[in-house]
Amino acid sequence: MKKILVLLIIAGALAGVALNYHFILFDNKMKMLKKTELTFEDTFVDARGAKKLNLLSKPALINAGIKDILDIK
Repeated sequence: MKKILVLLIIAGALAGVALNYHFILFDNKMKMLKKTELTFEDTFVDARGAKKLNLLSKPALINAGIKDILDIK
């Protein structure tokens, strides 16, 4: 019973993190960006290579401030 309870707590914590943050994988690092809405959309985003320009076509990432991370003015 304790194992199930611990697993449920860990699963709930992971779901909470997935609902609150975007994880963006760049060429040499990973950045976390706070979401503006609680959704699972664009939780894990691959921005390696030329895929960085595709980030600017996603409204959820633009609202969260992806332009600040990419240094686009």
